[in-house]
Amino acid sequence: MKYLLLSYTPAAAWDAGTADTPSEEALAAFAVYQKFEQELRETGEFVSSEGLGHPAVSTTIHKSADGVVATDGPFAELKEVLASFAVIDVASHERAVQIGARIVEALGEPIEIRPIMGDDFGGGFTA
Repeated sequence: MKYLLLSYTPAAAWDAGTADTPSEEALAAFAVYQKFEQELRETGEFVSSEGLGHPAVSTTIHKSADGVVATDGPFAELKEVLASFAVIDVASHERAVQIGARIVEALGEPIEIRPIMGDDFGGGFTA
């Protein structure tokens, strides 16, 4: 089953991290993550992973009484922003949680795990 791992970071930390040179701590954390990503590639559980652009350069599209409107920036002012995502393909939810925990250990930021429903629309719903 495929899972989407969403990585969040505090908005203030993102702004502080936009300097030209990442901190040594950030580079070390990313190196640990890259090593773990390679492990997942070797097991066949890794699908993809991407970092996202700064929220200030995002566009939000929503429906209003006047029709569909596109506005600059994120949907709302948030304390935490979505920083990156990864897609994994694993045998169980428990394995997805294990992988998410390893990423949190490496990067220190929270991870949200969401099942990808696929064509059957039943994969994300359990009682």
